[in-house]
Amino acid sequence: MKLSPDRKRHLLKTISYRILGTGISFLVGYILTGDVMIGGAFSVVEICVKPLVYYGHERIWYKFIRFKK
Repeated sequence: MKLSPDRKRHLLKTISYRILGTGISFLVGYILTGDVMIGGAFSVVEICVKPLVYYGHERIWYKFIRFKK
């Protein structure tokens, strides 16, 4: 499947944003505790929880938030 330049850009932007967010979670965990393992645990939890939260957020908006056209 060939992706258009716009879709490639969006895909790369999504990946870079996810890496940035996970890196920030690691740094916060590490700075707060001084422990690399806990920083890593923060990152793992963030990777698992945020997609679920995002999906729930999207479903709530889709079901309950209406805008008139």
